[in-house]
Amino acid sequence: MSHAPSRSVQAVFTTGPLMRHVAVMTATGSIGLMAVFVVDLLSLLYVSWLGRPEATAGVGFATIVLYLMVSVNVGLMIAVTALTSRSIGAGEREAARRIASSTMVLMALIALALSLAALPLLPWLLDLLGAHGETRAIALSFLHIVLPSNVLMAIGMGFSGILRAIGDARRAMFVTLGGGIVTAGLDPLLIFGFHLGPDGAAIAIVLARIIIVAIGFHGTVIRHGMMARPRLDAIRQDSARTFAIAGPAILTNLSNPIANAVFAGVVARFGDAAVAALAIMDRLVPVAFGALFALSGAVGPILGQNWGAGRFDRMRRGLTDSAIFAAGCVVISWLLLLSLSGVIVSAFHATELTAELVVFFCLIAGPMWLFVGMLFVANAAFNNLGMPFLSTLFSWGRATLGTMPFAFLGAQLAGPKGALAGSALGAVAFGVLALIFAYRGISRLEREALQRQARVELPDHDTLLSSSEARS
Repeated sequence: MSHAPSRSVQAVFTTGPLMRHVAVMTATGSIGLMAVFVVDLLSLLYVSWLGRPEATAGVGFATIVLYLMVSVNVGLMIAVTALTSRSIGAGEREAARRIASSTMVLMALIALALSLAALPLLPWLLDLLGAHGETRAIALSFLHIVLPSNVLMAIGMGFSGILRAIGDARRAMFVTLGGGIVTAGLDPLLIFGFHLGPDGAAIAIVLARIIIVAIGFHGTVIRHGMMARPRLDAIRQDSARTFAIAGPAILTNLSNPIANAVFAGVVARFGDAAVAALAIMDRLVPVAFGALFALSGAVGPILGQNWGAGRFDRMRRGLTDSAIFAAGCVVISWLLLLSLSGVIVSAFHATELTAELVVFFCLIAGPMWLFVGMLFVANAAFNNLGMPFLSTLFSWGRATLGTMPFAFLGAQLAGPKGALAGSALGAVAFGVLALIFAYRGISRLEREALQRQARVELPDHDTLLSSSEARS
């Protein structure tokens, strides 16, 4: 993969207004992500039009399992983005090309291994989640189609991460946007035109992932030449650095789907109508708050390049601007959810308990995601600044101590609405504390850099002695 780049790669985030960088990276990332999220929402909407609550619930259960796979991919993508952006910021382009190539190979191998390991475990996983009867059969069929393509999803996400690391937000956007457009066109054709139902939605996902890989390859390899030819010695050399970031990042990302799986088990006790509502909520969240998901991907390259350049003042300002931007996005999204809750219920043909839960979610989503946004921003800083343990600590803290006990207690006291309200409480303390620790982490990195600089500039004893003898 020795294609020459058409233009030099520069550390674009080390100069210029940081709020502008945050806004541009988030906006372009949001467009691509929102395309995927909206299409996922439309897929579930089409499935709900089949008039079978068990079909909607089945796709919801399948999504929880797929989310586990995607979380591992995201953790590895964080590693390739962090290491590549850091090398770019330090002016080491060849090192960036090598680490990008090594990490991409590791991503593909791990994604393939996970898919092969998970396939025979699917019946057990669905039983564990509380799926049964026709709902379980639909989820199982959906997963058998989509899960083998997890390796394609990992490669596509890796390409997108590299493009973000070098600051080409527009082409990173095209990667996910292309997949979203393909899915949007194929979903109704396969679900209704070919009468494939939920399986049609699964086939559309697989075809979209092929397109994602093709677009990502063009932008990363052909356009920028940002991948060296993979070498076994380089992969061995870079694997330790990759897993030092990816390991904790994967653990961090797994906290959400595992908490969701436990929460789904709590909600499943209230029947398919409650699980169908949960499936709708799971699709609404990324559409309503997609900017936060994009923002967490934007923060990393900005902080990584400035760390590589030793610009700690810009790192602090970038963290502040990201938190402010996140708060503004949440407020706007919450107002839209409140005003459109009735439309959402009607669009999904939701009735009774399903409708009640969707409306209640729209009411409480804003305050909860305000603090989740803080946690996202802080985690992006932790993962990209050599502090992935803190990301793991805060994410698992929120998913366990901050979510599970309150969800169980809420379900006992007030049914599924109580479970929803309880799961929202844990975000508050963990979001605020995580952001405080992110600022403290940047200050610690600055102190360490100043100490290293002082040691380099301080002359040693022999030098001082020689100077003294020369003067005498």
